[in-house]
Amino acid sequence: MGGFFGAVSRHDAIADVFFGTDYHSHLGTRRGGIAAYDSEIGLQRDIHNIENTPFRTKFDNVFVEMKGNSAIGVISDSDPQPLLIRSSVGTYAIATIGKINNAEELINTYLSDGGHFGVMTGGKVNSTDLVAALINQKKTFAEGIRHVHDVVEGTVSILILTNDGKLIAARDKVGRLPVLIGKSEDGYAVSFEDFAYKKLGYNDEMELGPGEAVEITADGIRQIVKPGKEMKICAFLWSYYGYPNSVYEGKNVETMRYRNGAIMAQTDKANGKATDIDFVSGVPDSGTPHAIGYANESGIPFARPFIKYTPTWPRSFTPKHQSDRVKIARMKQVPIHELIEDKNLLFVDDSIVRGTQLKETVDFLYQHGAKSVHMRSACPPIMYGCKYLNFTSSKNEMELIARQTVMELEGEEGFKHIEEYSDGNTERGKKLRETISEKFGFESLDFQSLDGVIKAIGLEPCKLCTYCWSGKE
Repeated sequence: MGGFFGAVSRHDAIADVFFGTDYHSHLGTRRGGIAAYDSEIGLQRDIHNIENTPFRTKFDNVFVEMKGNSAIGVISDSDPQPLLIRSSVGTYAIATIGKINNAEELINTYLSDGGHFGVMTGGKVNSTDLVAALINQKKTFAEGIRHVHDVVEGTVSILILTNDGKLIAARDKVGRLPVLIGKSEDGYAVSFEDFAYKKLGYNDEMELGPGEAVEITADGIRQIVKPGKEMKICAFLWSYYGYPNSVYEGKNVETMRYRNGAIMAQTDKANGKATDIDFVSGVPDSGTPHAIGYANESGIPFARPFIKYTPTWPRSFTPKHQSDRVKIARMKQVPIHELIEDKNLLFVDDSIVRGTQLKETVDFLYQHGAKSVHMRSACPPIMYGCKYLNFTSSKNEMELIARQTVMELEGEEGFKHIEEYSDGNTERGKKLRETISEKFGFESLDFQSLDGVIKAIGLEPCKLCTYCWSGKE
């Protein structure tokens, strides 16, 4: 994934961008970068690898090395950025978030005249460099951004810092990712996460529409590309990778998760499931609010049978190798025996993707004396690798536990019945859940329905991207 933050102010903007970007650290684990503009120095830029060290540690010298009344920062899961670009539309710094699926096609079609691109390890083209090259084909930033939206297959949101200190922010074509703007007495901030600028003294000003682009100075905002009519914001923002404090399209993440858990509890009650539970718990951390919603609705006590020890361990999905991720996850889990031994436990996880770490967690609970472990997923079975963002993307969709199970049960014929397998009320759906339960040692397993998660979010279905669950664009 990734996230960006920018600020333009009548005073120095470095501190706001440093802290604002750091507040996006939950969205990426690979690279961090800051670019700034000062009227005397011009554009400055600093990039660091943050795989093993937090963003704020790598950039704690930025207050000495950089200055300027406007700046942008980015957390990235892949590309080193921001990049400094010199072109016919001007000299500028640029950061992007999203995913480009047709990079090679774009290079061959539009940029086969000898253009040079930043290449990363493994020969992959830096997608931010590619976006800049596409923008540079046009005479203005507005025309360039429209060109990017027209030709890129995937998702690209853009944040630009010009060589006269202006910010240009553009949301991706159908608004799969948010871009929000806050206002203070001294200027404006642009952010993926609205709480990042609110903590810095900015108030909500506007949320860009799908494909919309604006130019921002300390004195105001000017629209340069009008928003489109179609919106397909990613539903996973609420169920998994959005931060609890965040609000997208007017819907808060934390309260959505409470509603989501409550809906799952109502479904279990209606179906007579999980009737003898001692404690409800979340698979920490993002499963916890879904579990609180479940516990509040069901009346079953909420508890934390194990705690993650986080002061010295990195996030368990940070390492490149699965064996390392599993080891870190295991080392972080510290049990509370009184809440596990001889107890019937129901856990809610934000999602079940590959299931590897979840299997380790269940084994851990049984090793410490759990009587039974029931599992609930706060979203439907993930059947498709995401085509639009980096979450749930996979070189092989058969790594997804739900799709893998369909293959085991029925072979490729089963893929014609994905909708039935996703529905826990059908025979195929029941068999999917029983098979995964046997494999992982669950007493029972169920997934939130697609209708349930949409109801919990509270937006019209046509405005949400649910491709990873439904396969429908």
